[in-house]
Amino acid sequence: MTVLPDDDLSLATEFPDATREQWRHLVLGVLRKSGKEVDEAEAERALSTPLEDGLHTLPLYTAQDAAPSPGLPGFAPFVRGGRPEGNAVSGWDVRQRHAVPDNATVLADLENGVTSLWLTVGSGGIPVDALDRVLDGVYLDLAPVVLDAGEETEAAARRLLGLYEERGVAPHAARGNLGADPLGHEARTGRSYDWAPVAALARECAERHPGLRALTVDALPYHEAGGSAAEELGCSLATAVACLRELTEHGLTAEQACAQLEFRYAATADQFLTVAKLRAARRLWARVAEVCGAPAAGAQRQHAVTSTVMTTRRDPWVNMLRGTVATLAAGVGGADAVTVLPFDEAIGLPDAFARRIARNTSTILIEESHLARVVDPAGGSWYVERLTDELARAGWEFFQEIERAGGQAAALRSGLVRERIAATWAARSAKLAERREPVTGVSEFPNLAEKPVVREPAPEPPAGGLPRVRRDEAYEALRARSDAHLAATGSRPRVYLAALGPAAAHTARLTFAANLFQAGGIEPVTEGTYQESGAREACLCSSDAVYEEQAGAAVRELRDAGAQHVFLAGRPGSYDGVDTYVFAGCDAVAVLTATLDRMGVS
Repeated sequence: MTVLPDDDLSLATEFPDATREQWRHLVLGVLRKSGKEVDEAEAERALSTPLEDGLHTLPLYTAQDAAPSPGLPGFAPFVRGGRPEGNAVSGWDVRQRHAVPDNATVLADLENGVTSLWLTVGSGGIPVDALDRVLDGVYLDLAPVVLDAGEETEAAARRLLGLYEERGVAPHAARGNLGADPLGHEARTGRSYDWAPVAALARECAERHPGLRALTVDALPYHEAGGSAAEELGCSLATAVACLRELTEHGLTAEQACAQLEFRYAATADQFLTVAKLRAARRLWARVAEVCGAPAAGAQRQHAVTSTVMTTRRDPWVNMLRGTVATLAAGVGGADAVTVLPFDEAIGLPDAFARRIARNTSTILIEESHLARVVDPAGGSWYVERLTDELARAGWEFFQEIERAGGQAAALRSGLVRERIAATWAARSAKLAERREPVTGVSEFPNLAEKPVVREPAPEPPAGGLPRVRRDEAYEALRARSDAHLAATGSRPRVYLAALGPAAAHTARLTFAANLFQAGGIEPVTEGTYQESGAREACLCSSDAVYEEQAGAAVRELRDAGAQHVFLAGRPGSYDGVDTYVFAGCDAVAVLTATLDRMGVS
């Protein structure tokens, strides 16, 4: 073997080290050339990207961006994972959700890469008395089962425990989670259920079934209501602390109570935020366990689920890409179990192809991309470590606010959680409406000609508590109006795009306007004359220079041809006869809603 001398690997050592101050000075120069007058201390902040919870992503991270030591994998504060080996031995647990009593689908998943089952049982899911049939042929000592049964938790748990006994599964071989979560159920439905049976199940698991947990701390209701990452962390932590109080009051030790909890979080296509959230969650829980006198029980077990908020009903194929990024983030973040929701989940019951893609997403990342072979791949990244610390602090702050209000139950019943999350979602909705947070296939690059994907209706999820939101909801409402108009009249509402000047002048804004109107289900017409378009409204598209020369005459010509409303693609100006200006950052939802209203599209 030939060993290269150090001299051959000198790289850039002959250059002097650049300092952060030098970089800031160069940034300042660029900002001033662009017309932004800021001092050198503010130059870095001017290029930062705002996140929710008052956090910012900076343009540059270095060793100066200190964060508390994350420790070692498998050791407190467990930031780098709950086990020293992480998922390197066999990858994460590939957990698939089932909400209908279909034994064939369950077996198909287990035979093709799924390693555990997540069963929605009870109202809106699998009937308790159908558990035997659904799990027929399932090796219960090999495939962990996780229940989600709401108010029917006790009945479902007892039936599952009965199945273990009937099928000869040794108590120590049973693995999974009975899914008790009174506060999570209250967040979803506005109704809770008795803690006494939950504590009894927890005590039974602690004494007889060491591989079985009794409770799930489900943060999905808060994420699905539009909550931020810190709000998701704060609510999960407050819920877990409430669980500890109830279990210890019913006779369990702090160590036993901690061991009965599994935490469920959403994984989104914002990969770095997801990675930081999972790492921050482990740090926060380790702190709670330490304060409770059970530091050895502070390794949080995490189940990550790809977000329903990010999935869309239009162009649902893009959901496969979103799910892949979210799964990657969950794996990098150290989740113990990952559920990839099928790409058509937002439309109805997933078909066999969608389920196959969902389970293969994890398989490819584990087996082909070797993602699980590295313990804490994000460890040591200045950006991730800093973001983990900032998110942990924001989550802890919200947790303390909830505790000051009397705990999670009191915060749910007083409206504190609802109001806080509603404010967060309102701010995010404004970004979505203005397309500052684009949704591919919906608010950006929509395809009006795409044939809709049709699925059988899925069971209605429980309701009555916090709302469920999706990023596409405002645009979906607009598209639904357009679809109804198409069904009733045979054509979609139209707008004529009047291109002024040469292609180099009008192409950019013509493309922008076409995307904007299609996001609302309005068909842009670019060929022929205005009279031939069949449209009642028109939009001028060109450069500012061309507008100065031709906009006035073009508006008069369109008005003479019968245009009832004239848009101009560009920043607001003082052009006579222009009714509405459309531009990057305008409230697209408001513009499109008003347009459909004028066109009589109900």
